Amino acid sequence: MKRLLNYINNNVLVQVASLNSASVATRIIAGFLTSKAIALFVGAEGMALIGNLRNFLSTVQTVSILGFYNGIVKYVAEFKENTIELSKTLSTIFYMGFFSTILVSFGCYFGANYINDYVFSYYNDYAYVIKILAIALPFYALNMFTFGILNGFSKYKILIIINIIGQILGLSITILLIYKERIDGALISVAISESLIFLITLVGVANRKSLAPLVKVKNISLDYVKKLSSYSMMAIFSAILLPLVAIVIRNYITDSVGIKEAGFWETMNRISKYYLMFVSSLLTLYILPRLSEIDNKKEFRNEVFNFYKTIIPIFGAGLLIIYLLRKYIILLIFSDEFLPVQDLFLWQLLGDFVKVLSIVIAYQFLAKKMFWHYIITEAFSVIILYFTSIYFIDIYGTKGANIAHFVTYVAYYGLILLIFSSSLFGVLPEEPNLEE
Repeated sequence: MKRLLNYINNNVLVQVASLNSASVATRIIAGFLTSKAIALFVGAEGMALIGNLRNFLSTVQTVSILGFYNGIVKYVAEFKENTIELSKTLSTIFYMGFFSTILVSFGCYFGANYINDYVFSYYNDYAYVIKILAIALPFYALNMFTFGILNGFSKYKILIIINIIGQILGLSITILLIYKERIDGALISVAISESLIFLITLVGVANRKSLAPLVKVKNISLDYVKKLSSYSMMAIFSAILLPLVAIVIRNYITDSVGIKEAGFWETMNRISKYYLMFVSSLLTLYILPRLSEIDNKKEFRNEVFNFYKTIIPIFGAGLLIIYLLRKYIILLIFSDEFLPVQDLFLWQLLGDFVKVLSIVIAYQFLAKKMFWHYIITEAFSVIILYFTSIYFIDIYGTKGANIAHFVTYVAYYGLILLIFSSSLFGVLPEEPNLEE
C-alpha cells in the first residue's frame, strides 16, 4: 500500500490525478443526471434502445480512428523533442485515421436502414439517427486525434478544462433534447454529444498551430503503421466484439422477455459502469504503467498480490454497501419504475468483483504487447458470454444475462490464472523472465 501511495503522490497525483478525478467525477454526475432524465421522460423501454445505440457507437468510434488513441499518446510523448519522428507519427495517424473515418461515415450514412434493423430492430425507424451519427463521426475522430496529441505533450490542464466543459455542454444538450423530443432526443444526443466536445477542443487549441505543418502526406511512414498495428488490432478487436455481443444479448432479452426488461438490464450496466470508473482509473494510472516498468516475475507477482491485499478489500466493501443500498441508488438515479433492477445486482456485483481480479493480471497483455494472448482470451470471454447469456436467459429471464456475466468472468479469471500460473505461483527463476 505504501508503494502505491508513494507512486501516486510522486508520479500521478501532480500530473494526471486532476484529469482522472475531476473529469471522472464530472462524468459520473453528468451520467446520473442523464439517467434521471431518461428515467423520467423516456422510461425502461427507451433505455434498451439507447443502450444498443451506445454499443454501436462505441464500435464505430474505435474503428473510425483505427484504435490509434493509445498509440498517439505513446509516440507523441516519445518523440515530442524529435520533429522528424513526430512528423512521421502525426502524419501517419492523421491520414490513416482520416480515410478510415470517411469510409466508416459513408458506410453508416448509406447503410443506415440496414444498421437500424440490426441496432433497433426492423419495427423501429431510427435510420435518421444513424445518418446524424455518420455526419458527427469525423468531428469525434478529430477530437480524439487532438486529445491524443495534448495527452502526449502532457497538457493536462487544457485536457481537464476541455473535459469538464465538454461534459457540461453535452449534459445540457442531452437534457434539452430529451425534454423536447423524448426518445428521439435521447438517441440524437447519444449520436452527437461526444462529437460536440470538438468545438470546445478547437477553442482550446486555436492558438497552438505549430504542429499543423508537421502533418504531411509525404511523411506517412510504413514503419509507424507496423508499430501502431498492435495497438490498433487489440483495440478494434474488443471494440467490435464486445459491444456487438451486448446488442445481440439485449435484443435477445427484448424478443424473449420484453423490451422493458432489456431496459432494466441496460440500467444495471449503467450503474456498473459508474462504480467501475473509480477502479478503472486506478488501473490505468497505476497498474498499467507499473506493469510496463517491471521486467521480472518476482516484481510482477508482488505487484498483483499487493493490489489484491490493499485495493480489493476496499473495492469488495464498496460493492457490499452498493448491494445493501441498491433500492435507494435506483430511486436516486432513476425512478420507482426501475425497482425490479434490484434483482440483478447480486450477480452483476459478483461478476464485476471477479472482473477486477482478472483485469489486474490481464493488463500485462497490454503492458508487454502480448498480442495473441490478448486476442485469444478476449475471444474466449466473448464466446462464453454469448452462449451462457442465451442459456441462462432462457431459464431465468433477464437475470440470466447477469448470471452469464458472473460465469464468464469466473471462466476468464481461470484462464488468466492458467496463463500466468508460473509467474504467480511457480518457483521463481534467478534470471528475469516475464512473458510466458
